[in-house]
Amino acid sequence: MGTQEEHAAERHRFDVADAAPVLLDAQGLVTCWTSGAQRLLAYGAADVVGRPVAVLLSAEDAARLPELAERCRRDGGWAGLLTARRADGAEVRVMVRVVAAPEPDGPARWLALLSEMEQAPGWDMSRTVLEQMVARSPVGIAIVDTDLRFVWSNAALEQFGGGPAYQRLGRRLADIQPGLDAAGVETQMRRVLETGEPVVGYEHLGRVRSAPHRETAHMMSFTRLDDDRGRAMGVYYTVVDVSERHRARQRLALLDRAGRHIGRTLDVVHTAQELADVAVPGFADLVWVDLLESVLSGGEPPAGPLSDREPVELRRAGHRSVNEDEAVGIGSVATYLAGSPPIRCLTTGSSWRAEQLDPLAREWATDVLGREATFRELGLHSVMIVPVRARGVTLGITTFLRRGRKEPFDEDDLRLAEDLVSRAAVCVDNARRYTRERDAALVLQRSLLPHRLSDQDAVEVAACYRPADELTGLGGDWYDVVPLSGARVALVVGEVPGHGIGAAAAMGRLRTAVRTLAALDLRPEEVLAHLDDLVGRSTREDGVAPDTEGADSMRAVGSGCVYAVYDPVDGQCTIAAAGHPSPAVVLPHGEVTFTDLPQGPPLGVGGPPFESVEMVLAEGSVLALYTDGLLARGDSWTVDVDPDRLRPALERPAASLALHSRAVVDALVPVRPHDDVVLLMARTRLLGDDQVADWDLPSDPAVVADARKSATRQLTEWGLEPLAFTTELVVSELVTNAIRHATGPIRLRLIRERSLICEVLDGGASAPHLRHPRATDEGGRGLLLVSQFAQRWGTRFASEGKIIWAEQSLTEPGE
Repeated sequence: MGTQEEHAAERHRFDVADAAPVLLDAQGLVTCWTSGAQRLLAYGAADVVGRPVAVLLSAEDAARLPELAERCRRDGGWAGLLTARRADGAEVRVMVRVVAAPEPDGPARWLALLSEMEQAPGWDMSRTVLEQMVARSPVGIAIVDTDLRFVWSNAALEQFGGGPAYQRLGRRLADIQPGLDAAGVETQMRRVLETGEPVVGYEHLGRVRSAPHRETAHMMSFTRLDDDRGRAMGVYYTVVDVSERHRARQRLALLDRAGRHIGRTLDVVHTAQELADVAVPGFADLVWVDLLESVLSGGEPPAGPLSDREPVELRRAGHRSVNEDEAVGIGSVATYLAGSPPIRCLTTGSSWRAEQLDPLAREWATDVLGREATFRELGLHSVMIVPVRARGVTLGITTFLRRGRKEPFDEDDLRLAEDLVSRAAVCVDNARRYTRERDAALVLQRSLLPHRLSDQDAVEVAACYRPADELTGLGGDWYDVVPLSGARVALVVGEVPGHGIGAAAAMGRLRTAVRTLAALDLRPEEVLAHLDDLVGRSTREDGVAPDTEGADSMRAVGSGCVYAVYDPVDGQCTIAAAGHPSPAVVLPHGEVTFTDLPQGPPLGVGGPPFESVEMVLAEGSVLALYTDGLLARGDSWTVDVDPDRLRPALERPAASLALHSRAVVDALVPVRPHDDVVLLMARTRLLGDDQVADWDLPSDPAVVADARKSATRQLTEWGLEPLAFTTELVVSELVTNAIRHATGPIRLRLIRERSLICEVLDGGASAPHLRHPRATDEGGRGLLLVSQFAQRWGTRFASEGKIIWAEQSLTEPGE
């Protein structure tokens, strides 16, 4: 083999023992065919010698021969992969190395060396090529021995710190980079040495000399190197800088955490605190969220830009620090100095960032820490201030600060902070709007439902109300207790279809109408009849479709109501219902019964007339009025009409009526019911014999004097002598009026309860009218005098006729 051949063989690191040589002439004809070539391609020498080498190749590679021949003449040889055809027609991939093989004074010849590639891992690169690959690679590469000491590294590894390659030789990682987590890296190396299993994708976090103030991330892979006998010689590892990918992953994780944790409630302060909690400690060491006072109360922020020429008071709504002892009271006032960066951000709506704060500058809020402090004293060195803006309005500011970590905030950090705050701002504004709407709803609720049940002695009452709309706390169910004349009381429970403010508004109209009708002392069935007419008339007058938004009057159509009147004098209870469940009665000994109440149609839908039932309740009985939500299934809207579900809960004793009502609701209704629930429970009382006195009087003017005397004697027994004069006057006028204008027997009754009640029953069917007589009139002043001396007076109708009544207070004015 000549000098050029030796040079080619050395360059390609060719081992003749592994190859099949074939000799070609200058025209590409096969001139020599060896046994190795015959074993590889299965052709005999007679089949190929003298024929073009193209017959041994696939059609595609045969077409490349002119180009390859030119390259051989130009470069003195060629090496590469070709597809050869065996004698049986099968194709086989071969590694071909072509070198010149000239003879002195002879024609040019070429030696082609063929190696089968079927089991070969690839081209057996020369050392020169391999050295170029590792030396010029942008990936850091190093080899350590079994003692984990460096024996070789490339130039790219220097970018990760530790100095040039010659300074690493014979030293361990901890020796050249003491600030690095060398123990973690060497643990991976020892694992590879022991098991022989490579470690791929090990991510290492730390700081390197090229970026000492910023955390970097490196992706490392480790492979064991073995000698010819399979014994471990060391570890070959690579290092790639993945800091940007790591930081991008951190940012995505932070945004994902913000999406999951910010805005979980509709509370402004809670949402602001969630923003601070998400950002600390992963992103910042200290975060303040300061909002305008009006935002916390649910109001609208001031219109137009704020002035930055005077201090501005904000409320600290969120605060989080890596130092737990640095707590600041949530809700405290933060007064920022005029012209300070926070005020400029608040007024301009633009963010502000400072990589390095002036250490001698004082903190901008003058009253949060209770003292003036410089940024050096607080240990703060880098800051970002981002306005909290939603729907084009600035609600406050969020301040991000760093102290423990050395790297300052950069532009990428500012963009991330703006993204965080913009997400939180929408949640804060939603919470602000909800606060405003809920406050308005609560004001409406307080105006519609009774703050406290009216004072009366007829029954002891307790109520439990649980709305389905947990956000507003409003629904269409209501209850009321209305004192009536004669020491009686009206108990009302009703419900309007739907939930929320619309249903509450319709409910308020019905409740007001019920109170107005109750003041007329009508019977329960008459009250429901008038209420039914009112709903039907309002619906016709409004002319609005029931499903139209804001059609509150139409919401009342289909409403249910139960109206009961209880008289503590004789225990008589009269009840009527309109599309409503029948009340239950808990007898004094604990037995539960259900009233057999005729069901009238729901209000406003039309149908048969309403009917009432009368019953006598023993003293100490509990009348339970409820809406159908009490019997709704916990997992559906289905109403279970079986009273056996209610009976056990009512039979269970409790320490008080209030606890009893709540226990019943808790037993039958989930915390978040599908329908509004109202339960009104009333324990009956009876007036004693010493509280009621009555007299039957003939229709004779002569009995007026006897009636006055009887009333005076009774007042003396009750110790009410100061009311004797006015009572005589009232009795005289009412009895005289009955004798003059009515027929049949007359009954006089005095009741001592919270007031002194005087009642006169006659058989007349017409109600008296208050007249204003002229000075010359001889009569007509009776009821006028009664109205002057009585606290209130009126007329109600009974089965025997009508009752004119008048009440006098038993206490001094103002008591």
